[in-house]
Amino acid sequence: MSTKPVTPEGAPAGDSEEVEELKETPLEGLASICTVLAVGLFLMAFAFQNFEIPSASMQNTLLIGDHLMVDRVTLAPATKWAPFVHYRPVQRGDIIVFYKPNPESPDLILVKRCIGVPGDKIHLEHGIVYLNGVAQNEPYAIMPDDGNPLHAYDPIRDDFPAHGAPPSDLTTAEWVQELPSHIVGQDLVVPPGTVFAMGDNRTESADGRFWGFVPDENIVGRPMFVYWSFKTPEDQENKTSLNERASFMLHVIVHIFDQTRWKRTFHVVR
Repeated sequence: MSTKPVTPEGAPAGDSEEVEELKETPLEGLASICTVLAVGLFLMAFAFQNFEIPSASMQNTLLIGDHLMVDRVTLAPATKWAPFVHYRPVQRGDIIVFYKPNPESPDLILVKRCIGVPGDKIHLEHGIVYLNGVAQNEPYAIMPDDGNPLHAYDPIRDDFPAHGAPPSDLTTAEWVQELPSHIVGQDLVVPPGTVFAMGDNRTESADGRFWGFVPDENIVGRPMFVYWSFKTPEDQENKTSLNERASFMLHVIVHIFDQTRWKRTFHVVR
């Protein structure tokens, strides 16, 4: 029984021309790589974005050192060129990523939970949110008097807006002036085109109580899931020098395996 001789690649010698035709040229390979890069850059620029949690304001929903994948499409204004994409307005309970509404720091990106949408009436009593007159059950929220001495009840912070804008260096001058115009009775009324947002860690969150409403145009998107979480010191966001950043990068490289929170990988954010 006769057989065809086999080339080193394992193809019959008589089929060498077909093998040559299947080989990708360098130009074709480069074109394929460019296509993948272009699609990746488009998705990162317009559809998704990564974001790191730098503070404890959203604990225990989000931890310091959580790295999030953010959906930039769902909460964006609808566009005619992509009618197949699902768009919707921000809803109560959504966790949103947005630019802080403060002219002094226009590029600061924050993540908080939407507490109220336009027309909602909101006030806090001892840290409990009352929405349109109804006390809200928020099992995800860290409330005053939880056993931590640093979380003791503070009437200026936890009875809002009964005492007006808290006299704090965290409060913006614009909000001190604007707040009274949005108070009806004991409630803060959310105006059109904005939402009111607060951190889940109500005792450690500099949120809407201190700087006001989030305009719709400031909203970047919503977190989808945690793609990586690394144990990070609470004061790391304050370490901004080149030496401090380099030192922490080295720390991450050395402890990438033992200080990664593996159980939070692909944790869905709710």
